Amino acid sequence: MSLSLIIGTRGSQLALAQTRMVAHDLQAANPGLTVETRTLTTTGDRITDAPLASFGGEGVFVKELERALLSGEIDLAVHSLKDLPTTVPDGLVIAAVPERADVRDALLAKQPGGLAVLPDGARIGTSSPRRRAQLLSHRPDLQITNLRGNLDTRLRKLTETDLDAIVLAAAGLDRLGWSDRITERLSCEICLPAVSQGALAVETRRDDDAIIAAVSRLNHEPTVTAVTAERAFLRALGGGCQVPVGAWARFEGPTLRLDGMIAHSDGVWLVRDAVAGRPDEAEELGSRLAAMLLERMPKE
Repeated sequence: MSLSLIIGTRGSQLALAQTRMVAHDLQAANPGLTVETRTLTTTGDRITDAPLASFGGEGVFVKELERALLSGEIDLAVHSLKDLPTTVPDGLVIAAVPERADVRDALLAKQPGGLAVLPDGARIGTSSPRRRAQLLSHRPDLQITNLRGNLDTRLRKLTETDLDAIVLAAAGLDRLGWSDRITERLSCEICLPAVSQGALAVETRRDDDAIIAAVSRLNHEPTVTAVTAERAFLRALGGGCQVPVGAWARFEGPTLRLDGMIAHSDGVWLVRDAVAGRPDEAEELGSRLAAMLLERMPKE
């Protein structure tokens, strides 16, 4: 294949590592393909001292990349799928979702033993309302403090401040070769992941048939089905990353199971349930579970 592509990415260590992975797999799947990487800075990268919800929340890590796609400055964008809004802009398409990595959240603590042995009132850093709500629901004694910045910044804050632990996505640590820093991979019974956590998305222009054909070779259909159910769940709730929402879809034999939760930001209530059905019902399963949880949500 004689095709030359420009891949757009954020400049963080993790974004660059993920882009290198996708570029390698693209070239392996499409012999003769040449790839150039172009780094762009997003709103979420520029503002690191405020909660995401305070300056836009949903889409703050992707809008500049999508504008570059639409203008023709780049041909592909590699995203963490959990950063992508559930509605893709006109003219763009998610051309591939590769096989998903570990969906779980990871606890990184100053002492061994994991979440269960953290002392009463332990200080945990996280920027995620979802993690905050579930951790406080599980252990109301914890003190949760906001923690922004790229992965190496957050790891440094664990060692340089009075934090007892931080919580990050396990997949990002694994992709950077930092798995040995994980104290405990939190069970999904304790902390349901973010919608699409652990999955990547390769986005391109809808009318670029040759590029879509090349990129689609990276698609992993079981992952596509799972994240379709999760994103349908989030879409039906109308929530973004500022809303405490978690979901996890996976195959149990031939059956697709979707667990989901919504919660108060301080964990004073948490509603969780699950549905199961055929893989071709992924969208409907997501919508059905959202309706179930909204019906059970306390009226504040």
